[in-house]
Amino acid sequence: METKIIPMEIPENCNIIIGQTHFIKTVEDLYEIMVGISSQVKFGIAFCEASGDCLIRIAGNEQNLEEIATKNAQSLGAGHSFIILLKEAFPINFLNAIKQCPEVCHIYCATANPVQVIIAETEQGRGILGIIDGFSPQGVESADDATVRKQFLRQIGYKL
Repeated sequence: METKIIPMEIPENCNIIIGQTHFIKTVEDLYEIMVGISSQVKFGIAFCEASGDCLIRIAGNEQNLEEIATKNAQSLGAGHSFIILLKEAFPINFLNAIKQCPEVCHIYCATANPVQVIIAETEQGRGILGIIDGFSPQGVESADDATVRKQFLRQIGYKL
């Protein structure tokens, strides 16, 4: 077994969701979830099929995001993984619905931070071991930092 670190490309002002699933119709179900929750979200989905033709299945409503999601999926090459790139919306608005999708087994991350995917590769294929999401902590939140955090949450409409 060999381990590799695969960086994900995340366009500016976008977020990425990476997960594990198990069935060919996932790409269509994830598409329906995205458009069913938000009419303004722009997104691209790439799903790495792990049996049959072993194709990367693609859906979305913005070609550039579909292309970058596909490029990320090709780099990752892990069976039954999916990647959603989204903009003009936040992952928090979609995660519960994605988790409730019958095919979805696991969500690895949902972030706008730089992401590295740690994979294992064997003679059979590749699998995701884990995710590096962003950077290591640089300290502990102060009272002023907490005030800024709370103001930000209210500014974007997540708290009263």
